[in-house]
Amino acid sequence: VSTASLSQALQAHYTGIPVGQFREDDRLIDIVWRAEHQLRIGVDGLPNINVPTSQGKSVSLSQLVTTETVFEDGVRWRRNRFPAVSVRADVVEGMLAPDVAAQIVPKLEAIQKQLPSGYFIETGAAKEDAWTAQKSILIWIPLVVIATLILLMMQLQNLSRTFLVFMTAPLGVIGAAFALMLFGAPFGFVALLGIIALAGMIMRNAVILVDQVEQDEKAGMDTWTAIVESTVRRFRPILLTAAAAILAMIPLSRNDFFGPQAIAIMGGLTVATVLTVFFLPALYAAWFKVQRVQPDIGTRINSENPELGDSHE
Repeated sequence: VSTASLSQALQAHYTGIPVGQFREDDRLIDIVWRAEHQLRIGVDGLPNINVPTSQGKSVSLSQLVTTETVFEDGVRWRRNRFPAVSVRADVVEGMLAPDVAAQIVPKLEAIQKQLPSGYFIETGAAKEDAWTAQKSILIWIPLVVIATLILLMMQLQNLSRTFLVFMTAPLGVIGAAFALMLFGAPFGFVALLGIIALAGMIMRNAVILVDQVEQDEKAGMDTWTAIVESTVRRFRPILLTAAAAILAMIPLSRNDFFGPQAIAIMGGLTVATVLTVFFLPALYAAWFKVQRVQPDIGTRINSENPELGDSHE
C-alpha cells in the first residue's frame, strides 16, 4: 500500500474525488464520489475505510494504522524556523507598545528562567516594527547632517556662522517634548519624523536672521547695531512664517496616526521661534564676542545739545 493510495482513500471518503462530468446545457458539472454525510461527520468509521492495494485488492485502514484521538493544532506557526506560539494584546490610549513591552520584559525574564531548555520568549510586533522603522532613518542621519552642513556653508560662506546656525536645530526638542506631554501624545516613530522636519524649519529661520546681520555689516553698521536692527526687521517675517506652519498643522493634529507629528511640530516651532528671536542674537554676540560700541562723551554732548557746540564756535 502506497502513501498516495492512502491519502487518496482518505480524500475520497471525506472530501470526495471527481469521477466524471455531467453536461447541463452549456455547463459541465463534476460528479464527485464520497462517503455519505453520516459517515463524514465523525471519525468512528475511519478504521473501516478501504484502501486499495497494488494487487487490485483493498484492505481496511485498521489493518494499516492505529487510530487514536488526540489534540493537535490545526496550524503550526513558525518564526525563524522555530515552532512558535504568539500572544497578542492591545495597549490603552496614550501608551506606546515599546513602553509597555519595556515594563513587561522583566516579568518575562523571570518566566524565561523557568522554561525547559530550548524554549525562549521574544517580544515583537509593534516594538519590533518601531525599531525597524527607526533604524531605517538613523542610518541616514550622518549623511543628512553632512549634506545640511554643506548647504549651510554654501549659503553663509563662513564656518563659524554655519555651526552657529546648526546649533539652533535642537531647540525644537524643548517645545516638542512639552507639547507631547501636554496633549498626552506618544513619542513614537511619527513624532520623531516631525522633530527631524522641525530641525529644518528652525535652521531656515536662523539662516534668515544670520544672513541679515551679515548684510547689515557689509552696509557699514557695526556688529552690535546690525544684530539689533536685523532682529527687529526680521521679527515679523519669522513670526508670520512660523505661525502659518503652526496653524496648518491644526487639522492634522486630530488624526490618530499623524497627530503626534503635528503636535511635535506645533510645540517645537512655537518655542523655537521665540528662542530664535531672543536666544540666537545673544548667542551670535557671545560667539563672535561682540560688545556694544559706546560713543565718546563729546559726541554724546553734541548729539544731545546741538546748540552747545555752536556757542563754542
